[in-house]
Amino acid sequence: MIDFKDIWKSFADKTVLRGVSLRVNDGETVFIVGSSGAGKSVLVKHLVGLLKPDKGEILLEGRDIAHLTEEQFYEVRKKVGYVFQHSTLFDSMTVLENVALPIRKHFRVSVAEARDRARAKLELVQLQSYASRFPAELSLGMQKRVAIARTLTLEPPYVIYDEPTTGLDPVAARRVDRLMRSLADTIGVTSLVVSHDLVSIFKVADRIAMLYKGQFLLDGKPDDFRRSDHPVVQQYISGNPVGPMET
Repeated sequence: MIDFKDIWKSFADKTVLRGVSLRVNDGETVFIVGSSGAGKSVLVKHLVGLLKPDKGEILLEGRDIAHLTEEQFYEVRKKVGYVFQHSTLFDSMTVLENVALPIRKHFRVSVAEARDRARAKLELVQLQSYASRFPAELSLGMQKRVAIARTLTLEPPYVIYDEPTTGLDPVAARRVDRLMRSLADTIGVTSLVVSHDLVSIFKVADRIAMLYKGQFLLDGKPDDFRRSDHPVVQQYISGNPVGPMET
């Protein structure tokens, strides 16, 4: 389980997170939503040590990881995969080489075995036939799926997706949606997803947690979101600005 407890985070004189608490149970797919600048990515980056909280605890499988050293986070990052908004593939490597690279680095296996394992991960994302291609030859949606395959090479029980469908065309975005849902259902990956994509949110999420002014305004199932009469929630769902603009 992942458990954020009373997380506070400021940058200079701007407080972004104000005592945020969120529990993610094993096997859940939880979407963190909210307006731009609400602190969604700030929160999830704490889980892999890219940021450290000013105050609070972050429990991963019962262990507080909030203030581990960089060296101590090495083992945590094997358990928590991170799919960045931009795919960050190596342009000079083929798709297969991109996915095989972390296998070679972390498992110290032969090139042949690393490639066999990489092909299995590419099969999970239905891109095994593109193994010999270079990233520039793929669409953005396919590049994102390669990035997901690479993240899965260490077989992490937890995966963070940071804006996984941003910049993708609708068809590619829905393929990524199906992939996230399939990974949760078939191999039990526990997922934290930062997203603005309403279609994705309501098709994939088990739970939705909405950040507003540094705290969670609502944490519930998709139907709880749809039924909420809170004006901020309704404004977010409808996309219609009401009253003064707030971030």
